[in-house]
Amino acid sequence: MGLYVSIRGWLECDATQLVSVQEIISSPAEDHYSNGWSTPRQHVNWTHYIFYGADIRESALDWFMNQIRQIARIPAPDDDGDLIRGLFLASHEVDGTAEWQVREGQLFIAAADARHQYLDG
Repeated sequence: MGLYVSIRGWLECDATQLVSVQEIISSPAEDHYSNGWSTPRQHVNWTHYIFYGADIRESALDWFMNQIRQIARIPAPDDDGDLIRGLFLASHEVDGTAEWQVREGQLFIAAADARHQYLDG
């Protein structure tokens, strides 16, 4: 059956970056797990949020992490220099939970804080 990783989290961006994010996540490379992405029914105020929630096979983890890295590299749309940022928790069936921070144009991965252990259940 294979191992699974439960991934849940979000990205924050502006309207220009959102267009680029949507192009990346709509790529036909992995139609099944791309269905975990969602956005609010209606945009509220200035920050756009993109959410992800799905249990994916461990074998698809590299694909998903590469997608996140590609999104993180989307340039700032103006002189403010605001890059996409976000936070994900990835709970592996064997390895436990990791925290993925999207910031500074990169994906940073570290062990999740002990307070998130309740999500490993």
